[in-house]
Amino acid sequence: MTTTATTQDAADLDNSDLLNLVGLFSETEIELRDKVRGFVDARIRPNIADWYENAVFPREIVAEMGDLGLLGMHLHGYGCPGRSAVEYGLAALELEAGDSGLRTFVSVQGSLAMSAIHKFGSEAQKNRYLPGMAKGEIIGCFGLTEPTAGSDPGSMATTATRNDDGSWTLNGAKRWIGLASIADIAVIWAATDEGIRGFLVPTDTMGFTATPIEQKLSMRASIQCDIDIVDVQLPAEAVLPDVRGLKGPFSCLNEARYGIMWGAMGAARDSYEVALKYAQERMQFDKPLSGYQITQQKLVNMVLEIQKGILVAVQTGRLKDAGTLDPIQISVGKLNNCREAITICREARAMLGGNGITLEYSPLRHANNLESVRTYEGTDEVHTLILGRHITGEQAFR
Repeated sequence: MTTTATTQDAADLDNSDLLNLVGLFSETEIELRDKVRGFVDARIRPNIADWYENAVFPREIVAEMGDLGLLGMHLHGYGCPGRSAVEYGLAALELEAGDSGLRTFVSVQGSLAMSAIHKFGSEAQKNRYLPGMAKGEIIGCFGLTEPTAGSDPGSMATTATRNDDGSWTLNGAKRWIGLASIADIAVIWAATDEGIRGFLVPTDTMGFTATPIEQKLSMRASIQCDIDIVDVQLPAEAVLPDVRGLKGPFSCLNEARYGIMWGAMGAARDSYEVALKYAQERMQFDKPLSGYQITQQKLVNMVLEIQKGILVAVQTGRLKDAGTLDPIQISVGKLNNCREAITICREARAMLGGNGITLEYSPLRHANNLESVRTYEGTDEVHTLILGRHITGEQAFR
């Protein structure tokens, strides 16, 4: 015999979680989520408008993120937290509900720089860098994208030449590299006679220069840089020994893409909640905006896509934790969730009217940030072609 929910039961449903997706998570996962949500409420929400307006990355919260176990949280050993993929995803969602730029810091540090060292580094490299990076005492960056090679890293122009004594000389340039101007160690990918290799470059090395990119309209509470590499001299042990070719950086990008599919839903959820609250409080023509049919339609469309996007993320996370995740499945979440999130944030901004263009409200800030999020770690077009190749068996990149 089946039963239906009573009116009271329906009233108890979370307006942001109509399907009770919270029931899909364990007590440990919910505890982690709530801890990160509390951090966002206490440390990010009260300050993010000023950080964003003044283009300030709040370096003072890096150690706090380390204390919370947010840095390299999905990695095991070497002082890393060793959390599950789903726990990492929930943390990314809550962080991006605060701001994409601060979730991006966690992604660059953990999913890119730390993952590269953890996956491909020597034991000496892992022991030297990972414990300090997990604590936030050492900041890393990941140098793959170049001024003329964004979506096509196979056209990489940065080179590394092996010298007679086994050392290396690096030359080239990188662009849109998160954290580079405050990083202590850079993972730089370069073309060699042996294929593409990864190198650990201390950022105080002569010939290495990182310059922040200014006058940005997106990710203003984050740091992205140009890097110039001019005759940088590195010892033989600077190379990551356990990888050659693009599979190295691509495996790290997939770690970042995974976190993005969760994070984008955080920005969407926050924008929806702001729009819902505003619609319930804003009076127009003698009744609240929420009493109009078009407003309700917009809110319903938002929450439906958020619920579906979180389901995509949860299923992807469970597959990842089970060790059965295919990279193709990451493209599903990155493409879908970024695309839907930016639509939700823009719609929420429109519902706020003129007030929506101010930093008093979050949706336009989220929408601006998501312009970057949907571009980095694979544009919509790149992930469409990845999925299209899988579906049809035809290569359409060229």
